[in-house]
Amino acid sequence: MQAIAYYIALPFIYVLALIPYPLFHGVCDIVYVLIYYLIGYRKKVVRTNLQRSFPEKSRAEIRRIERRFYRYFCDLFLETFKTLVFSRPAALRHCSLDESAVRLFDDYYNRKQSLILVLGHFGNWEWAGNAFSLQCGHQLYVIYHPLKNRYFNRLIVHMRTRFGTRLVPMRDTFREMVRYRQEVSATAFIADQTPAPENACWTSFLNQDTPVFWGTERIARKLNYPVVYVCVRRTGRGRYRIFAETLFEEPARTPEGEITLTHTRRLEQEIRQQPEIWLWSHRRWKHKRPLVNTL
Repeated sequence: MQAIAYYIALPFIYVLALIPYPLFHGVCDIVYVLIYYLIGYRKKVVRTNLQRSFPEKSRAEIRRIERRFYRYFCDLFLETFKTLVFSRPAALRHCSLDESAVRLFDDYYNRKQSLILVLGHFGNWEWAGNAFSLQCGHQLYVIYHPLKNRYFNRLIVHMRTRFGTRLVPMRDTFREMVRYRQEVSATAFIADQTPAPENACWTSFLNQDTPVFWGTERIARKLNYPVVYVCVRRTGRGRYRIFAETLFEEPARTPEGEITLTHTRRLEQEIRQQPEIWLWSHRRWKHKRPLVNTL
């Protein structure tokens, strides 16, 4: 069944990927109407997340952010398939590093310093990986969850690795990072996923009790790689700019929890500035805070 679903979907995926702009965005608009008004995909989850995250906003403001999110979500979903056919120049026209980010990464690369990158599901993180690999000297590794459908997983791996990015399954993260320690690498952690509540760092994020993975911080402290926060801002429809800033130069010197709290707060700042481009459909707050692991 996995193979049947994959081979039925594959021609449609490639047709979508090949549609030129601006016709492509017309398709996105049709999908938006279907997803938001007819299907109502996870609308209750999105609305609840927004209401709890922004209790100070009126009902009208929440609905406005909600509609903008769904418009963006449909763009993002279909934009992902463009990675299958993007040329290198096209990839960089649509998503590129800001000059300040290029200087930051070039400085680290010239010093042969490996890095840990931390970011959230904010902006087009799929295109950001390609842009980094095309513009930076570091070998980029991205921590990911393999899909259960091995055929679609193979497609996703192909899209993410076309321009030189390499993928590391989450369960193998530390072992693989030790193995490629001799390379000048940058390992990207998308840190706003939902860990098991009993093994998480709990903090307040967007006015809610929120579990955060310890892994990014603990690996950074063990390897003492600088921690760089990466933000993918949307500058226009189908256009993104990547910004970066060093959060910690020597993670081994930080107290427990400081790295986790800092990158979580930084992501929250970005979400408040451009709320519609964060992944509100994710069930981020499905767990309750336990009596331990609180910061």
